[in-house]
Amino acid sequence: MPRTQEDTSKSKAYKQLRRSIIMGRRKPGERLNLDELTKCYNTSITPLRDALQMLAQEGLVTIKPRSGYFIVRITLKELRELFELREILELAAIERAAPRISDQCIQQLEHVHAGYTGDDDESYDRYTDENRHFHFLIAEASGNHELAQMLGRLHDRLARFMVLRSAGKTQEHTHAHIIESLRAHDVAAARQAMLDEITGTRDTILERVIQEDGASWPLGM
Repeated sequence: MPRTQEDTSKSKAYKQLRRSIIMGRRKPGERLNLDELTKCYNTSITPLRDALQMLAQEGLVTIKPRSGYFIVRITLKELRELFELREILELAAIERAAPRISDQCIQQLEHVHAGYTGDDDESYDRYTDENRHFHFLIAEASGNHELAQMLGRLHDRLARFMVLRSAGKTQEHTHAHIIESLRAHDVAAARQAMLDEITGTRDTILERVIQEDGASWPLGM
């Protein structure tokens, strides 16, 4: 079935607005002006509202009745808790995936990345999506679809922080280590490889956030 113009407009508005949030061009707590956005993305109000609803489901936008749409704020405590939850879910997923993962899934993991293309916004948007897809595939390989869906939603909420890793050149190599352990069906090695990535990512992001002290990310305590 061919896509309607409204679907195309929704997709364009969603992708561009999501990228602006992830890359930090729109700040936490910022109120989104619908008139400005319809002009910016050359769309009508209905596909724009649909795009904003999608972003709300990802935890990037909050909808306040009679007030409008806002970029979600998050406190430093909440961010730490999200990383703690990520560790719980990712380790549970890979411990279950390692003994049963198929050769076909290994091949999918190996082809997730399109390679390093630079440090521009479009590339980092892609790196973030590839990282989400990589971890989602591992969680799916665990055999627990609900776990995979929960982990996917968590990655959506963390997306705007993931770019702070500046991992464009290293992400593929880090993931290769995880793939190697999964191919060997080595549960302990796979768990450790995943834990190394998670803690390295968490420490880098929290350090950046604290250094910036909310100038770009106004995170309360």
